[in-house]
Amino acid sequence: MFHTSKLSPSRLPALRELPAEAGFQAGDVLVVFGELFARGYANGIVDEATRRGLKVIRSTVGRRTPEGELRALTSDELASQPQPFINVPLEAGFDLESIEVGDTGSARTAVSLFDGVKLSDWIQAKVDLQALERARDRGRARFRDQVRRYMRELKTHIAPGKNVIFCHTMAGGVPRTKVIMPVMNRVFKGQGDRHVSSQALYESDLGRFALMNFDEVTAETFKVLIEESAALRSEIEKSGGRASYLAFGYHGTEILTKGQMRWQTYTPYFQGWAKMKLEDYAAEAQAQGHRACVYNCPEILTNSSSIFIGVEVSLYPLLGALRNSLRSAEGLGKKRIETILQEATQLVKPEFRESQAFIDKIQEFVDAYVSSEVIQRHSEFAKWPQASELKQMEKMLSASEELFALNADEKQPMTSLLSEQVFRATGALMFHDAWTCSRPVVWLGHDAMASALASGRTL
Repeated sequence: MFHTSKLSPSRLPALRELPAEAGFQAGDVLVVFGELFARGYANGIVDEATRRGLKVIRSTVGRRTPEGELRALTSDELASQPQPFINVPLEAGFDLESIEVGDTGSARTAVSLFDGVKLSDWIQAKVDLQALERARDRGRARFRDQVRRYMRELKTHIAPGKNVIFCHTMAGGVPRTKVIMPVMNRVFKGQGDRHVSSQALYESDLGRFALMNFDEVTAETFKVLIEESAALRSEIEKSGGRASYLAFGYHGTEILTKGQMRWQTYTPYFQGWAKMKLEDYAAEAQAQGHRACVYNCPEILTNSSSIFIGVEVSLYPLLGALRNSLRSAEGLGKKRIETILQEATQLVKPEFRESQAFIDKIQEFVDAYVSSEVIQRHSEFAKWPQASELKQMEKMLSASEELFALNADEKQPMTSLLSEQVFRATGALMFHDAWTCSRPVVWLGHDAMASALASGRTL
């Protein structure tokens, strides 16, 4: 179940130079494999592809009926979706998969195995792990069948000779069982007596269930995408086009600290093993001669990350990287960076706005935080993703609270502005690098973000 990285932080395959202008032309195709939600990483590459005239083909993970059946979108739901749109449900994972359990052969969903488990006894709760594996196998078969249906329809949208970017956007997979969210709240937000170490969750049957489902949603879907698009990929290439496969990863981020770029990470990152498996599949695809790459992106705040308080602490040093980029920025790029910094200045409390002095204050704070002994112990690349401990969580949550207090309006935090810039920068970088996909794994650090925004080539 657990994977380890073969890389070291001193030799990260990080993007240090802006990729050359991609050869994609108007009429080429961006396939969004998975559903596109607001304020997520994938919006950046969709916007970049749209402004360059690519045809963007969207899809859905589907919806569940009140009875729990997976369904396609209704006509009313489709009415608000940009076209072309492939209405084949691509929900992955197996938490709602129905399986036979016990001697009676009664049908139950995987999540129902945890019915009745309370917050007071989840650590000791044991379930039939073989039943979970059967549910996983059924979920895999269902997903692959749906992808085959999807590919048949996708083929009708791609003209001969067109270049195609397959953009994998699937991630997550928290099992939809009642007990897990209260547990995760204690793991990711708990302090004092409410703190629960992530190690305790990993080692429980509930945690094993979650890790299995993360693998299915985050990693296995990428493998299935590459395998089930083989015939279509062959047609694309025979007609003179090229196919590239992109995925969004996370494996820590390089940020500006004490004047240099340095790898650090958010702890605990529960999906880390699934993300490394995603990297493995990209490497396998590259070894087979396909263009495939996982782009490890910086931490941001999204609609789905609100539970992970503290993940945004590492986003603040982007301000320093942006300011440094002004030294070489010219024209539109320089104007863009100046505008971002001015907008950020207006989002902090009035007493911090003078001459952008708040950037120095933030940089000093994050430098001290990242270099502190407890955070250093939980940012060891070779041990990633590490488990949490109370002292480390309390320091991280306290840092998050102190930085958040700089905002003039809690409903308009500076991190939202910075997250949007990361969307834009990652979208542009991935779009252009997708033309060659020369490496199976690439880190996009804060230096790459600043360089892309300062180049004047991004939205």
